[in-house]
Amino acid sequence: MTNIDAISVLQKNVRLLSHHSQPEYEYIPKHDRPLPSVTKINQIVELIRAIVFPGYFGDSISNSRSLEYYIGVNFERLYHLLSQQIHFGICFKEQDKCVESKELAAELALIFINKIPEIKRLLGTDVKATFDADPAAQNYGEVIFCYPTIKALLNHRVAHELLKLGVPILPRIISELAHSETGIDIHPGAQIGEYFSIDHGTGVVIGETTIIGNHVLLYQGVTLGAKKFTFDEEGNPINLPRHPIIEDNVTIYSNANVLGRITIGAGSVIGGNVWLTTSVPPNSKVLQQKAEESAFIHGSGI
Repeated sequence: MTNIDAISVLQKNVRLLSHHSQPEYEYIPKHDRPLPSVTKINQIVELIRAIVFPGYFGDSISNSRSLEYYIGVNFERLYHLLSQQIHFGICFKEQDKCVESKELAAELALIFINKIPEIKRLLGTDVKATFDADPAAQNYGEVIFCYPTIKALLNHRVAHELLKLGVPILPRIISELAHSETGIDIHPGAQIGEYFSIDHGTGVVIGETTIIGNHVLLYQGVTLGAKKFTFDEEGNPINLPRHPIIEDNVTIYSNANVLGRITIGAGSVIGGNVWLTTSVPPNSKVLQQKAEESAFIHGSGI
């Protein structure tokens, strides 16, 4: 193929992809305004991680004086970057509000920054719960450095606060960043209390309207999901509470499916591989039934 042929192929595909020439392209909305950047939102999360866990992430910290400087520099970077991305998020959702939304975005960024001390406090309880639940953990620092539950929960607690502030699209991007890295899928709308832990974590799904109390422990593969949807007259799903309520001091073991707007009473234990669609009272133990034992001789009974 000659250079002329190559240029011709490139130009043809540029023309095709620059216009909505295929009907299916209509499902990929055109945007002639600024859009949020996944790369910059990831930088925002990493700045928050370095502020909440200074020295563990980002630059090394040598003393308390450098700690204040380091956190101050990161806060300044966070404020400007977050203000910009919130502004772009508003532009993404409502084009007619794009021009005047810069001031609102800066205000929302400051409101969020005021919530970071509480986010750090909650994450401290999550570190303690994760350490206490795993005899393999050597110390709290190892939990912060290595455990996917802490990475996923930082993203979730950040995304949840942004969602409560009404920030568009950013919370979902932040939750999906954690999902892609850890395998833990937590919708930013889920409400999660103190001292929460997920052991191993891979495959955990926590739906949008889930409510989780304090001192709750999940194992890998747990789904806190919806059993069914309610639809409007046009057949579109209605966003109603449809995920479980998990009360305090509940443990749910691996690959259990807890589905629908049911309540798991405080102090309950849900065993592995259980499929649960009805509420259980406090201090319940729900276990998988024991498999029946049968003898098959020369193919008999098969």
